[in-house]
Amino acid sequence: MFTAIMVTAVIAVVVMIVSSLLAKKTISDREKSSPFECGFDPKSSARLPFSLRFFLIAIIFLIFDVEITLLLPLVIAIPASSLTTLLTTSSFFIIILMAGLYFEWHQGALEWST
Repeated sequence: MFTAIMVTAVIAVVVMIVSSLLAKKTISDREKSSPFECGFDPKSSARLPFSLRFFLIAIIFLIFDVEITLLLPLVIAIPASSLTTLLTTSSFFIIILMAGLYFEWHQGALEWST
């Protein structure tokens, strides 16, 4: 067991060292990193501003979506468990979900227009 762990660790270290030696080195050049606009300097920034509110709402949606996905196996577990265990587990999980939603709402993370 110890030998297998050591062999795995040595292989991982060797792969990391080889990849860092063979990695393409990037040379920072102002001309190469700027956007090309027919040889002229660009009129405005090539990068558009990104709304952090949209990003926050997307992350919150992703978190709650994963939590709902974790609730789905409870339906399959109905025949295999007792009703009290199932209700206790699902109630506890839903209470945690509601507490998180209330916290996000109370912090103002769900208000789009502010």
